[in-house]
Amino acid sequence: MTERFRVGVISSIHGIHGEAKVYVTSDQPTRFLALKAVRALPEEHGTRIGASPAPGEGTLLELDSVRFFKDMAICKFKGIETPEEMRKYQGMELWIDRSEAIPLEKDEFYIADLLGLQVVTEEGLLLGKVESIRPTGANHVIGVRQKNGREVLLPYIKDCVKEILPEEGIIRVHLMKGLI
Repeated sequence: MTERFRVGVISSIHGIHGEAKVYVTSDQPTRFLALKAVRALPEEHGTRIGASPAPGEGTLLELDSVRFFKDMAICKFKGIETPEEMRKYQGMELWIDRSEAIPLEKDEFYIADLLGLQVVTEEGLLLGKVESIRPTGANHVIGVRQKNGREVLLPYIKDCVKEILPEEGIIRVHLMKGLI
């Protein structure tokens, strides 16, 4: 299981007081309002499937204030007063510990915990590994990388995703007609 979650990426500097525009990667952007601090790390941590930084890794940034503009969070961090001070964090990912994550409801999963799981058909055939989970208008889509390198896209709906067993490393799916 993933011990840390990426909640945003500092995209640019905002204004003259050292604020940052943060692209929120959480599905609940307002979660930033409840955060007290985040850890800033270089962007390469998010490129490895299922990877997360070790506890204590990165620079601790304490949030002073958060407001929203369009699809961005405008964050002010304690001790950062100028655009020049903020610039060294531009492009960095913002991470939180699992203990700070939004609690799950019954039968809900953190996307980060699903990345890298084996996808198996109801018949027991190994389809591949979960490489991505992408939001779309109606539902999420699971990107499954097969051994031959081909990607299969599966809708994250009950008719297709039958069982999720993260402790066993498996997602069991029903291959609906026309998916492969």
